[in-house]
Amino acid sequence: AGITDIVGGRSGAYESKLADAREVAFRELEQRAEAAGGNAVVGVDIDYEVVGNSMLMVSASGTAVVIE
Repeated sequence: AGITDIVGGRSGAYESKLADAREVAFRELEQRAEAAGGNAVVGVDIDYEVVGNSMLMVSASGTAVVIE
């Protein structure tokens, strides 16, 4: 990813890791909403943060609601 950042391009491996991390964050958000008694999540926000040189942190937040 570092080389493609320098020459300007896209890193398939980096994009794949981002997609995986996003899926995990959404899955956890769904599980927590269900545990809180909700059946949907509204106002979803997802943030990405690079930690150090090799770690990526993805966080997702939202409000659990009950839709009838």
